[in-house]
Amino acid sequence: MFVIQKHAASSLHYDFRLEVDGVLRSWAVPKGPSTDPRVKRLAVEVEDHSLGYGDFEGLIGDGSYGAGAVIVWDTGSYENLSEDESMAEGLERGHVAVWLHGEKLRGGYTLQRTGGGRKPQWLLIKRRDDEADARRNPVSTEPRSVLSGRTVEEVAAEAET
Repeated sequence: MFVIQKHAASSLHYDFRLEVDGVLRSWAVPKGPSTDPRVKRLAVEVEDHSLGYGDFEGLIGDGSYGAGAVIVWDTGSYENLSEDESMAEGLERGHVAVWLHGEKLRGGYTLQRTGGGRKPQWLLIKRRDDEADARRNPVSTEPRSVLSGRTVEEVAAEAET
């Protein structure tokens, strides 16, 4: 499975998560994924999450890591496009290519590590395929959860009442 959670924490970002070996490997993508192959999005590697977190929507309370509203912005399945190595091997090497079968995102995407450090940085890049579309911007035009239909703003407002 893959899931992308829109997360209104200290700064709004999208958590791009891929199921690998029983956990959700995760990257914070500040500007969200793009459908334009010319656009390279920063993706900062963050801690793994349990598979059960993949359908979490709600509010992470103040004082907790990642405090803020969360929705499931997109979800679906994915395929590893490498026939020669597993996802874990590709991530260790610093390069994976996947085909997403999501409700909002479809087609090929590449994750390419660009640097190490405390939180390794990667680039998330849309591959050139039939699903690529430089004019489409689902981050701004499709703000609602694929599970509940709510926005992060609605989740935050519901928690305040």
